[in-house]
Amino acid sequence: MASLTGKTAFITGAAHGQGRAVALALAQAGADIVAFDVARNLTYPAYTFGSENELDSLQREINAIGTRCLIWRGDVRRDDDIVAAVEQTMTHFGQIDILFNNAGICAYGLAHELTEAAWDDMLDINLKGAWLVARRVIPVMMEQQSGVIINNSSIAGLRGMNRLSHYAASKWGLVGLTKSWAIELAPYNIRVNSIHPTGVNTPMNDGLAALEGTTTQEIAERSAGNLLPVPWVEPEDVSAMVLYLVSDGARYITGSQFVLDAGLLTR
Repeated sequence: MASLTGKTAFITGAAHGQGRAVALALAQAGADIVAFDVARNLTYPAYTFGSENELDSLQREINAIGTRCLIWRGDVRRDDDIVAAVEQTMTHFGQIDILFNNAGICAYGLAHELTEAAWDDMLDINLKGAWLVARRVIPVMMEQQSGVIINNSSIAGLRGMNRLSHYAASKWGLVGLTKSWAIELAPYNIRVNSIHPTGVNTPMNDGLAALEGTTTQEIAERSAGNLLPVPWVEPEDVSAMVLYLVSDGARYITGSQFVLDAGLLTR
C-alpha cells in the first residue's frame, strides 16, 4: 500500500458512498482526513443524502485507524462554508495535499422536461461546486508547491446518456476543468486527473430507484450496461483507483481521464 503518512486529504461528499470509501482508504494509508459533506437532505434530488451521524461515525472509524479526521458540515455551493472549512483545515493540519472533488447528485429527466431549477442544482453542485472548492484549495497547494486534485466525473463525462443530459453536461464539464487546471498548475507541481466510474454500489442507487419506482438492479442496468457481468462496481474499487492516483507511483500522471467502467465504453 502506498504511504500517505504526513499528508492531508480534503474530501467532499464524504459521509457515505464513494467519498466515505476514499476517506477510509486514504486514512488507512496514513493520511489525515477532512470530511466535508452537506449532511442533510436537499430539495433536489428528493432522496436521502449523507447525514451528521454518518460523518460522526466516519470520524470515529478514522480515529480508530490511527489518523486524524476533521468533519465539516457544509455545502459546496456556499463559498463561506468552503472558506471556513479550509481555514480550519490549515489550523488543524497546516496543509492540504490531496483534494477529492466528489460531492455530486444524479437524477433523471428528459432535457425538454427539466425545470430550470433542476438544471441549476445539477450544475451548481456537480460542476460549480468542484470549482468553488478548488478555488480555495489551489492557493494552499501553490504555496506548498505540491498537491494532487482528483475530480470524480463519471462514464457520463465521456458519453451521452438517456434522460441524464444535465448530469452528463456537469460531468463533461469536470473533464474541461481537469485538463485546464492540469495546464495551469503543472508549474507548481500540482497534478490534476479525473476518474470515470460506471454505476457504483452506493446509497444513491436506492434513492434513484425510489424516485423512479423501480429496483436498484434496474437502475444499474439502465445507467450502465457493463461488458463484464456485474451490475456495478464497489466504492472500494473507486478508492483503490484514487489511492493509486494520489500516490508517488502516479507522480508523472496529470491531465488524464481514468475509466473504471467494467468495460462499458467498449460497447
